[in-house]
Amino acid sequence: MNTSTRATGRATWVAVRATAVLTLVLGVGYTAVVTGFAQLAMPAQADGSMVHDDDGTAVGSALIGQSFLDADGNPLPQYVQPRPSAAGDGYDGGASSGSNWGPENTDLVAAVEERRQQVADLNGVDPASVPPDALTASGSGLDPHISPEYARLQVERVAQARGVAPEEVRALVDAHTEGRSLGYLGEPTVNVLELNLALDGLEG
Repeated sequence: MNTSTRATGRATWVAVRATAVLTLVLGVGYTAVVTGFAQLAMPAQADGSMVHDDDGTAVGSALIGQSFLDADGNPLPQYVQPRPSAAGDGYDGGASSGSNWGPENTDLVAAVEERRQQVADLNGVDPASVPPDALTASGSGLDPHISPEYARLQVERVAQARGVAPEEVRALVDAHTEGRSLGYLGEPTVNVLELNLALDGLEG
């Protein structure tokens, strides 16, 4: 009995020491090394890819979309609008998700048609010209990008709201259009937050 108790005690002590050592090495040491390396090699990404305005104030992340709405939830006409979001009340980082509705889901079909008409009315265009990314949310609900087609569709409305020439807004859209990853992966995109900050700069 004593031998068994001593063996159990030794095994328990070994387990406790191993847990303590591994916690320090892997839980603290490894994390500190990786964090330090990231801060040295790519500090912007390590800090969340934050986007700052001309005053240096952080206004969001280049990796997470956000809404551009007034206090009543209506789109601000002077800003390029993002794609819809199914994350919480919209672009909620704590509730990242899609709707999980299939293409034949009646609620999804109704939502798409409602969005199509809303986007067409807001921008004064034919509903048939509204691109798909203006109608459906991304899988995460946090996509910060839209297609160049959706950005260009909004040019006339944004230019009118800001009192500038459409050509100036269109030039900013082209300047903020990002090509395919590695030249062939995915599709060209426009980061909405960065474009809207450029629009604010255009207006001075």
